[in-house]
Amino acid sequence: MDTAARRRELRQRLAERRRSLSPPQRMSAAQGLRRSLEHLPEYHTDQRVAGYWACDGELPLNLVIPPLATRGQQFLLPLIGQDNLLRFAPWAAGDAVQPNRFGIPEPVTPHEWFAPFQLDLVLVPLLAFDRRGNRLGYGGGYYDRSFAFLKDQLRPTEPLLVGIAYEFQELPEIAPERWDITLDFIATDRELIDCRATSPGDTVA
Repeated sequence: MDTAARRRELRQRLAERRRSLSPPQRMSAAQGLRRSLEHLPEYHTDQRVAGYWACDGELPLNLVIPPLATRGQQFLLPLIGQDNLLRFAPWAAGDAVQPNRFGIPEPVTPHEWFAPFQLDLVLVPLLAFDRRGNRLGYGGGYYDRSFAFLKDQLRPTEPLLVGIAYEFQELPEIAPERWDITLDFIATDRELIDCRATSPGDTVA
């Protein structure tokens, strides 16, 4: 089996495991994710925090978003542009959304949007990760293309990229492709992992 086929099989297997979680398991994971992110200083202070609308079993952000509004921070959701790059529009609970061409909800007719380089913190969806910050995404390359400018910068910088995942999505190692953009941290339902730590086993909390 070649690399592409192995990645397809892995994506399918992990997506199926996510979808199999019960509602109580998802709620417990959402609580754990919030506890993990509370150990990240930027989660408490960064002004523009981008996330995602959880679909297909993704770890929900429903407990992560409300504290941002309480602190006066702005939460944003991705929009897929005609150029296949991401923009990010402000969204708050109750704001209208509509499905994009992949069926993922996006803000309806946003009054403003921001380019990736204008963000402070990005909560990145994924299917698998390793502790060095390598990420297996969904195969479309949207995040890698949109944040490619970070390859030329000393990391970590802004925006800070934080992968969001269930603990079981961790792999011992993911061989990165040349276009892949690494993550600075991984926040799971069990821990916050500093991908820039000197030892692969180091965690923040």
